Amino acid sequence: MALKDLFSKNQTKKKKYATIPTEAAKSDVPEGIMTKCPSCKKIMYTKELSKNLKVCLHCGHHFPMNSKERIESFLDEGSFEEFNENMISKNPLNFPDYLEKVEKDRKKTNINEAVVTGVGTVNGHKIVLSVMDSTFRMGSMGSVVGEKITLAIEKADELSVPFVIFTASGGARMQEGALSLMQMAKTSVALKKFSDNGGLIISIMTHPTTGGVSASFASLGDYNLAEPGALIGFAGRRVIEQSIREKLPEDFQTAEFLLKHGQLDAIISRLELAEKIATILDIHQPGGVFEWQAN
Repeated sequence: MALKDLFSKNQTKKKKYATIPTEAAKSDVPEGIMTKCPSCKKIMYTKELSKNLKVCLHCGHHFPMNSKERIESFLDEGSFEEFNENMISKNPLNFPDYLEKVEKDRKKTNINEAVVTGVGTVNGHKIVLSVMDSTFRMGSMGSVVGEKITLAIEKADELSVPFVIFTASGGARMQEGALSLMQMAKTSVALKKFSDNGGLIISIMTHPTTGGVSASFASLGDYNLAEPGALIGFAGRRVIEQSIREKLPEDFQTAEFLLKHGQLDAIISRLELAEKIATILDIHQPGGVFEWQAN
């Protein structure tokens, strides 16, 4: 496959699954059984949506995924080995009710923090993977999130394998103040060291990727990719409009807007993401078009 064809819009492969009638029912959607798409407003069976990797069967809208769903949909089956899963947050600033809220999210999500890290394979290619989870404190970046991502980068350097990260975050975690902001520098330095050693970095931004996460490690990939329709940006629309006293475009801070303005390399549907990433890894493997030079 030629490099120029890697991100061709004409290569999208749509998976076919059984659908239901598209007429929107007037009655309420049964909870858990049916799902209504927030984009096209059509209703589908939740099971069929899950089979389609939580991509709307009618319009292609990408529903959010938690870390477990993401790992299962992206990596080769049974290949994932998690590490540093028992790291948990403290309350360095004695922020009221912080630990209680963190504990509530632990029980709700069955993970200990807003990022899951480990080693796995994509079409046989070994990688270190970090997956942020927006269901845990909105994927906010605290000290543990920054530390786990940094350790994952260092593990990729140690193993001489590519580092892939899925970002989904509301930004820095306010309950940890400046300690949270420090994670921007720590993760960025780790990525620079990894890159200087010849490491390959692939960043995949999902909805939403905002604040300090978008301003640091999320944007430092050799390949900066995104899912369709993902919200990506630093400050909120209203804050920016009030600052510059101008109305922003309707598609501002979407993946499509960033691609058009050169801030992304490609937008890739979740249905073909694993295949595309495997192609990138093929290109950079020893003997590939751009042979990867990690020690």
